[in-house]
Amino acid sequence: MKITKLLAVGAVSALILSSCSMNSGTDVSNVEVTTEVDSMSYAIGVSISGGFKQSMVDSVNAEALARGIKDNMSDTDEMIFTEQEANKFLNDYFMAKRMEKIEEDGKENKEASEKFLADNKTREGVKTTDSGLQYEVITEGTGAMPVATDVVKVHYVGTRIDGTQFDSSIQRGEPAQFPLNGVIKGWTEGLQLMKVGAKYKFFIPYDIAYGLTPPQGSGIMPFDALIFEVELLDIVTPEGK
Repeated sequence: MKITKLLAVGAVSALILSSCSMNSGTDVSNVEVTTEVDSMSYAIGVSISGGFKQSMVDSVNAEALARGIKDNMSDTDEMIFTEQEANKFLNDYFMAKRMEKIEEDGKENKEASEKFLADNKTREGVKTTDSGLQYEVITEGTGAMPVATDVVKVHYVGTRIDGTQFDSSIQRGEPAQFPLNGVIKGWTEGLQLMKVGAKYKFFIPYDIAYGLTPPQGSGIMPFDALIFEVELLDIVTPEGK
């Protein structure tokens, strides 16, 4: 049975009105909750409004909300959205809101990353590719060069532009091994510039690193330009290649 079929239109609309800022003049403060159905409806209202708060929704049209519930409960042909269309709309809406907040909160970090890269590219020994990747040769290698479909073995240290270290295979005491086309674009491009035995320093713009959505708990922030010191130890031939 659809969860929406269990919603009591009046109670849900009224109780969401009492817990969120709504575009409505309706007074719901005196709505009585006396029966088990009333209590269930009130609990659903509290749960829904809690979801609104977590999603940073600060304004809801109570009448439109009530119509959506009523239309879906009655299976009217006059529904504006099907459930599938409504879910897609909400997913798109909240994703856009989330990205807006990330962009607003990350504005200062974005400017700092862009300034760092602009200054860094003028340093002697730093080269810049068409993608914006900057790299500096610490030691040249003499072995083979990998292609994107290769698996490589490397040692590396990763830092933010302020010097904060967020990852290090050296600190873990074990080289990292991964398919070159399975990592961030800056790494995929940069490692193909190297020969086995080489050590390079990469300065990777956020748009070919983790962009606005870095892995949670990684210590990397949205819009971070990243610095990696990488030593290419070996090219590991994948099975079947």
